[in-house]
Amino acid sequence: MTFRVCFVCTGNICRSPMAESVFRARVEEAGLDDLIEVDSAGTGGWHEGDGADPRTVAVLEEHGYEIDHTARQFQPSWFARLDLVIALDSGHLRALRRLAPTEQDAAKVRLLRSYDPAAGPDLDVPDPYYGGMDGFEECLEMVEAASTGLLAAVREHVEGQAA
Repeated sequence: MTFRVCFVCTGNICRSPMAESVFRARVEEAGLDDLIEVDSAGTGGWHEGDGADPRTVAVLEEHGYEIDHTARQFQPSWFARLDLVIALDSGHLRALRRLAPTEQDAAKVRLLRSYDPAAGPDLDVPDPYYGGMDGFEECLEMVEAASTGLLAAVREHVEGQAA
């Protein structure tokens, strides 16, 4: 049974495609790519059909990650097929929980940095869109740090299902 994870930010061109690429790489490194499906979306459709922001692509490629991305808007009907919806900041978390058709669907929504024990009280991944490359580098660092804990949680769930 496939475990499905969707990362969500505002426009699906910066933070969520970055998180998707990093987490997909972690899943592949762990040999779990047959069991875990990873994608991303935005709370809004402003960039639907566009590729990832060139700065996102540059930072990912510089750090050895692959990206092949087309932006899309998150749809409430997706909750039925998703196991986990990962919000990149608290605004996304609130928006996604409002979209959730049921309480069980709302419970699937979590903040990415909640999986990073060193994150501290502020669990938002800041939006790098209006800044320089340093914001994209900072975003990648936060995503990488949280991806380790997220993979451990998902692995535990997937291996628990297989048992």
